[in-house]
Order: sequence, then structure tokens, then C-alpha cells
Amino acid sequence: MTAENVSPKAALALVEQGATLIDIRDADEYAREHIPAARLFPLSAMEQGAMLQATVDSVVIFHCQSGNRTRNNLSRLIAAAAPAQIKIVDGGIDAWRQAGLTTVKDTSQPLPLMRQVQIAAGVLILLGVVLGYSVSNAFFLLSGFVGAGLTFAGITGFCGMARLLAIMPWNRR
Repeated sequence: MTAENVSPKAALALVEQGATLIDIRDADEYAREHIPAARLFPLSAMEQGAMLQATVDSVVIFHCQSGNRTRNNLSRLIAAAAPAQIKIVDGGIDAWRQAGLTTVKDTSQPLPLMRQVQIAAGVLILLGVVLGYSVSNAFFLLSGFVGAGLTFAGITGFCGMARLLAIMPWNRR
């Protein structure tokens, strides 16, 4: 089974005809901004074997932020929505917004967790370099430690910094 790419406007027309729009992003991304008709069904749930209730006559349209996650996980999406017809919003919610279509935004929500990790890692690495040059060479170890943590996260899928940031007060709502 394959999936067809559709433009945001074509996806909206299909939703208006009864298709199901599924947002595969994480809950924090969905809370910050989502398409009004989209139902949250995170990729992480599919990775754990969760399935959509779909029939042969169903049309299921998946989207993510930019389209990369949907393309990279196409076989998982097809398996989760079988036996429905599968479609992918070309360009994700970014393209949806660029097409002038409505999204629901809640700017009181914290930044998505991965952006928080990127900011924290960047600040720690920069701090390690600046302090390494200005105070003591030992501070270069901070940059090395953060770099090793990011490498470990990339290889294993476990990010200690993300776990730590997830329990911070601003991320608990």
C-alpha cells in the first residue's frame, strides 16, 4: 500500500468530505499550534503499536510540522491506519499555514521540548567555550559533555536533557 501526497487545500477539501486528519507530532507541539480538524495521534503511540480505527472506505490524512516525519515514517503510518486510503499533507502544518488556512495557536504553551533542548545545549556549549577561553581550560569539558550527550541521544533515542526539561515547572500543565 502507498500514500498519496496532497496539498493543504486538497486535504481541507477531503476533511470537509469526511476524511480524518491526524497530527502525528508530540502533544506539546499540538498544544502550541494545530489544525482545528486534526486529531492528535502521536508517532510515539504508533511506535508502541497503537492503531487507528479505520475501514477500507476511510480516508486518513497524516501531517506533521514540515512533512519530514510523515515521509520518514510512512510504513508505520500505513500500518497504523490499515486498511484505509492514506494521504499525506505535503509540507505539513507549515505548508497549511503558508496556504492561508486556519490553525489554532496557544502561545501561552511552552516552546516544543526539542527546541528547548536545542537552546539549552547551545547555551551550555557556548558557555563552556567562553569560560574555557576566559577562565579555565577545564570548562571545555562542559562543551564536550553536552556534545557527548547529544551524540548518545542521537544513537539511542534517549535524551536525558529532554527528560529533565520535561519535568520543569513551565512544561507541566
